Amino acid sequence: EARAMLQKTIAAVKADKAKALEMIAKGEGGFRDRDLYPFCFNNTDGKIYPFPNPNSAALFGTDERKVKDASGKNFGQMIFDAAQKPEGTITAVSYVAPKPDDSKPSPKVTFVTRVGDLGCGVGYYK
Repeated sequence: EARAMLQKTIAAVKADKAKALEMIAKGEGGFRDRDLYPFCFNNTDGKIYPFPNPNSAALFGTDERKVKDASGKNFGQMIFDAAQKPEGTITAVSYVAPKPDDSKPSPKVTFVTRVGDLGCGVGYYK
């Protein structure tokens, strides 16, 4: 399901980047399904765009490369690096993060890819 949502995200960003980012931010148009949601960031400066997880609002506008999980793992750099690979390459990154409806960290795997000048990902909680 996470991979399917990532494919939907890729298609939406390619069709209309601004509209896709707005829909992702609001969790509309199928861009929020239970605890699945996409996120995107600039491939140059790492700026994170809003996405529908209220526990992560403090990250919006910050640099993806500096994001660490509760254990101190710099998974943000790993996600950023995955998005530097050629378009069409999907990389899995593991870390811990809070679910949208729970503030305690849970194990998570995120599929990340490059979409033009953005990196986008969709993760699932284990």
